[in-house]
Amino acid sequence: MSERLQGKVAVITGGASGMGKSTVARFLAEGARVMFCDLNEDTMAATLAEMQQAGHGDNVAAMRADVSAEEDVAALVDGAVDRFGRLDCMFNNAGFGGAFGPVTELKVEDWDTTFAVLVRGVFLGTKHATRHLKDQGEGGTIISTASIAGLSGGAGPVAYSAAKAAVVNFTNTMCGELSEYRIRINAIAPGAIRTPLLHGNRAQLMEKLAEEKTPWPRLGEGEDIAALMTFLASDESEFITGQTIAVDGGVTGIMPSIWGFGSASMFTGAAGMGYGSTGKEGELRKVGD
Repeated sequence: MSERLQGKVAVITGGASGMGKSTVARFLAEGARVMFCDLNEDTMAATLAEMQQAGHGDNVAAMRADVSAEEDVAALVDGAVDRFGRLDCMFNNAGFGGAFGPVTELKVEDWDTTFAVLVRGVFLGTKHATRHLKDQGEGGTIISTASIAGLSGGAGPVAYSAAKAAVVNFTNTMCGELSEYRIRINAIAPGAIRTPLLHGNRAQLMEKLAEEKTPWPRLGEGEDIAALMTFLASDESEFITGQTIAVDGGVTGIMPSIWGFGSASMFTGAAGMGYGSTGKEGELRKVGD
């Protein structure tokens, strides 16, 4: 493998599983030094040990962080600079499924928590990465995980979709502010990627539905995301900023309503809150209970 990220330092949120973990591994293999965080301390410790055992040693470090808490994000970014001496790439990746169900059944606190992680987390990562990148005066890259659910209706529950749409617009808007500092900001919009977030508590059903709605003859893997991330973090993508790039096996090309709509949607028969791979227990209740 080439070392397109040789000498670069990256911070990756939600790096202990799924797309984040795949990107941690790929960045290290490409020559980067990586500080990653996760809310789940068990998976974080396991991922750190795995990367160190793979020979990356002092080139990788980890810190528990809640991306919705400014003090945690500031400490994460500052910790990376203290440990490795600089910052080149911020990957705002941490997320979960969040609130789901009919709008009349959604709890305000679940809606707010969903936006706190998926939108405020991106804002905070961008804010604190920008502090260091501007001070260094050498440019850099900021990349956030959006979703095809943020590009149109029909690809996710309403709170998640609205939050991801905010990430897309934030990325568009911020490129104008950051370009004069040679800081590039982009987002990726994954489709059905085989991760703990896709599986949730209904792995077999979710994989079957995703496979049926994805034109490409397989589901996406974390490595597909990591490959694009490597390009966007490298100098090869210097003229790309303010963009959201779909990695979805062609789903947005045919624009289906992946999970159904109206009363037939899989998101309206039940309501609750999903926390993905954070280690927190989710909630599932039948509509009307």
